Amino acid sequence: MKKTLVLGATTNPSRYGYIATSRLKQYGHEVVPIGIREGEIEGISIQLGEPVLEDIDTITLYLNPKRQEQYYDYILSLKPNRIIFNPGTENPVLVALAKENGIETEIACTLVMLSIGDY
Repeated sequence: MKKTLVLGATTNPSRYGYIATSRLKQYGHEVVPIGIREGEIEGISIQLGEPVLEDIDTITLYLNPKRQEQYYDYILSLKPNRIIFNPGTENPVLVALAKENGIETEIACTLVMLSIGDY
């Protein structure tokens, strides 16, 4: 299973950052949600800021490109194997930075990938 960082997690169950965290957990993945407010998603605490993390396989983004800018260095420092740009998060600048650092990028939907067994 792939340890996944959900960047843009929220306690609002109608938002995709919440749904993705929940679904990743259901599919057996270790999930680390990061958001701007404390809270929980199905017993998983939402972390704030830029916590020290290890062994992140995938970062799945639920922040628009402008809000991603403050996390560029953090994302790259985690050295994930891939970054998934969900609909509305597509960002050519971060894609280029990722590729320069040997990180795979996918313009895709985490929820769809999970549902079709392509995660």
